[in-house]
Amino acid sequence: MHLKTDFDGHPIAFDLTGGERATRRISRSCSGSAPISIPVPRLATKGYASKADRQAAHSLGIIPVIPHKANERDKPRFFAKALYRGRARIEQAVCKLKRFKRVALRDEKIGRNFAAIVALAAAFDLVKSVHAA
Repeated sequence: MHLKTDFDGHPIAFDLTGGERATRRISRSCSGSAPISIPVPRLATKGYASKADRQAAHSLGIIPVIPHKANERDKPRFFAKALYRGRARIEQAVCKLKRFKRVALRDEKIGRNFAAIVALAAAFDLVKSVHAA
């Protein structure tokens, strides 16, 4: 599951890929399909740390904040650690979605049904965050 969240950790968009596919591909639904006029940083794990993914992000107007692999050649000296710490919000959002048993256990075998369950869990999370008791 590729997940896009806002700064508060609320899910905005998600994309599902099969378990047998490589996760190194930047998801179109999470990154946007049109180039962005103002460069926007996007946080990702080392799974997206290929040169092709970085070039694809740059072509879309995205500044990739992806840690470099230990064995990668020509690593830059600077890495935006302060921005990367914000990725914890994304991990927390995934954990909130996995509180729903059907999301955590992946009970639905058809992608369309699983996407509906994830969307429902995200909607419940959003409603819970807006509701003021």
